[in-house]
Formats: sequence, structure tokens, C-alpha cells
Amino acid sequence: MADQYDVIVLGSGPGGYVAAIRAAQLGLKVGIVERENLGGICLNWGCIPTKALLRSAEVLHQMRNAAAYGLAADNVRADLGAVVKRSRGVAKQLNQGVTHLMKKNKIAVHMGNGALTAPGKLSVTAADGKVTELSAKHIIIATGARARELPNVQSDGKRVWTYRHAMTPSEMPGKLLVIGSGAIGIEFASFYNDMGADVTVVEMLDRIVPVEDAEVSAFLEKALKKQGIKIHTSTSVEITPGADGVRATLKAKDGQTTDTEFTHAIVAIGIVPNVESIGLETLGIAPDKRGHIAADPYGRTNIPGIWAIGDCIDGPWLAHKASHEGVTASEAIAQELGNKDVHPHALDRSNIPGCTYCHPQIASVGMTEAKAKEAGYTLKVGNFPFIGNGKAIALGEAEGFIKTVFDAATGELLGAHMIGAEVTELIQGYVVGRTLETTEAELMQTVFAHPTLSEMMHESVLSAYGRAIHM
Repeated sequence: MADQYDVIVLGSGPGGYVAAIRAAQLGLKVGIVERENLGGICLNWGCIPTKALLRSAEVLHQMRNAAAYGLAADNVRADLGAVVKRSRGVAKQLNQGVTHLMKKNKIAVHMGNGALTAPGKLSVTAADGKVTELSAKHIIIATGARARELPNVQSDGKRVWTYRHAMTPSEMPGKLLVIGSGAIGIEFASFYNDMGADVTVVEMLDRIVPVEDAEVSAFLEKALKKQGIKIHTSTSVEITPGADGVRATLKAKDGQTTDTEFTHAIVAIGIVPNVESIGLETLGIAPDKRGHIAADPYGRTNIPGIWAIGDCIDGPWLAHKASHEGVTASEAIAQELGNKDVHPHALDRSNIPGCTYCHPQIASVGMTEAKAKEAGYTLKVGNFPFIGNGKAIALGEAEGFIKTVFDAATGELLGAHMIGAEVTELIQGYVVGRTLETTEAELMQTVFAHPTLSEMMHESVLSAYGRAIHM
């Protein structure tokens, strides 16, 4: 007899384990299948341990600049092994936390490789080869994604790294090449630069962090170059790893090529969904050309009873998006199973914030100014600099700005874009505003505490309408 559940979740990342908990809260019998570590990539090898690394780099940066605060910190040095050990400790603590949450919510955990065998059927093959058959009325696929590799070059953890190798390096890079300038690439570039590596970033598109507003991209490039990071945009690269390093040929837009030697290279050119060997073809689920599973706004696939969330479906590929989708899918399942007290809401992807934890930090939500213009809006755009904020000056973090984009006709906040200290914490104010369909009128009438960095959010709104006070 197969173990029977109302819901089985395949994958325990921030989408999967959250979906499992929400389903259990709604009174459903839940099982979860995980092939490696509870918490998935985010808790064990992604979001959280990378922030632990970046925190160490931030403290090191502050110590090296202690004189600016009237302090002395002599003979400051980085111990890479100790930094990595702290990061892994943070990951372990969170993994144990998810284990506790599974027990607390009476969710059955099945460790092993899961594969769909028929509608409502799933087999789990453990490390020792033992196979367990599971069945459920509904199955949620939350298998996540992995790093995309370069064509013809395999990341081996020695000279060519993915983010996973970069988090547990066997040695400190002397001269590091980062291929790709999205959030992952830029975060590692920032970390290793602060740790003392000679860092070069290569991006095929015409600007770094290309999903961000153009003004943010330009400001970040200037800031990173000031920190000593070399940046090549509109540039392709071919690499050849060797025993002692990596030979790279950089080809600029004008066709000019440059050959350079590096000790290590990090490949950060996107992700590939984990959809192989999980039985999709058995059920008639066909991923698109990029490997993503098609799902409706509630997570339903084309097969009744099979749902998909997180990085294995369309983007943005962010942990908080996956978690929200997990809640939505579980609530929709509970509703289908007869719970009339739950009312799931489809995710509005335009209200998903994006954050990059480099130095300076980046955060954004909604449309960039360029995208809003392309959509046909007449705009009012506000911009307020960190140098105009008392708290930022007191912190010694006076570089950055906050930009707001409004529909001139209705006052709708179309987008907000920030770069500077702690903007990843500030962005949620604008996310809440957009969720509540706030206009500039409500934002202007909101009282912001003084002295805080958040006052710049108010000033940016005022700036869009020619009313900024401190600029």
C-alpha cells in the first residue's frame, strides 16, 4: 500500500516547505519529498548563507574604514575559512529550523529522489536504493533550479565555479573573473572584492544589473569601479580552464579581443529548472524551451491535481515569489477539497520586489522609468539623494538615491528604485503601497519618522511633484 496524503510537495525549498506548512495549517494531510537538504538551495546554498558571507565582508569594509568614524582598527585581516564556517553554521541553523517546522506541523518527510509515476502517484528512491510509493489527491512540484553552465565548459569547483563552489572556496581567488552581472554575479563580485581579490565582471548586455532601472545600473557601475572592480559591458567571453588558472578571451562589441589570465572564474549566467527525471513526460507535462513548467496564476498545470511553483515555472526566480506561490497553491487545493473558508488570491508579479545585496545595496519594485514610458504612461518621476538625508550622513553612508515613478494621470505608483545603504529593508514600504493601490496623495500625507533613511522615500515622492523639502 502506498502512503496516502491529501497533498505531496516535491521539493522543500522556500516554495515547497512553505506550501507544505500552509496546507497542514488548513487541515490537510501532507507529505514532502526532498533529495538533499530541507530548506532547498535558498536556505542551504543560496539566499541566506550568501547574506552571511556578505555580512562578513560588510563588517570587514567598515573596520578598514574605521578612521572615518574616529576609530582605530589596526591589522585588520580576513580569515576566509572562518568566514565560510560562519556562513555554513547559519545555513545549518536554518536547516534545523525547517526540520522543526515539519515536525511541528505533522508533515511527513521523505528523503530521496521523487518522480511522478501516474496522476496522484509518486515514488521516492532513497540513498540506499529503497523505493517508497506515495499517493495524493494533489501533488505540488517545487523542484527549483540550478546554475546554468557555460557551453563547452563545466564548472569543476577548482578553477571554474558556480555560486555553490563560490560559497565554500578551497582557496582565496587572487584574480577573479565573474561572468554575468545579475544579482548573484554582482553579490559575489562585491564579496570577493571586499575580501581582497582583484575582481573583473563581464556582462554581455550594455549595462550591469540589466533588469534594474538604467539610473541604478549607472550608479552601481560607478560605485563598483570606485571600489576597484573592473567592469566590461557589451562583452562576450570564452574561457579555458587550466591547472593553475583560467585563460579568458574578452570580445567587445566592436570586435576587439583581449586575452587575460585569472586564477578563478565564477559563472553566474542564470538558472536551469530542475525538471529532468521527475516523471513529467509520464503525465504529459511538457516544459517550454527554457525548461519551465507552464502553470496558471494559482499553480495549476495542464494535468488536474498536478501543481507547480517557484523556480521551475516562469519568473521572477526569487525565493519570496516561490513562498507566496506555495501559499496560493495550497489554499487553492484546500478550496478544491471543500474548504469554503479559504479564498486564494492570484499572485500579482508586478508587486514582487527585487533585492541585490552588494555594496551599495539595490532594491526595486514595479516598472522602470523606461518600461513605463514604453507602456504609454505620461510620467512624474521623483529622485532624492542619500546626501540629503541626515541619518545617511550620520551613518557615513551618503551615497545612493531613491527614485519613484508615477502615472501623471492617476497618481499610481508605477515603480520604485533604490540604491544605497539598507534599501533592501526600505523597499517593502513601496511594495505595501502598491499592494494597497496607494497614490502619491496618501504617500505625501504619511508621516515618516525622523531621523531615518525612510524619510528619503517621502522626499522622493514629493520630488516627483516638485515639493521636495530637503533638496
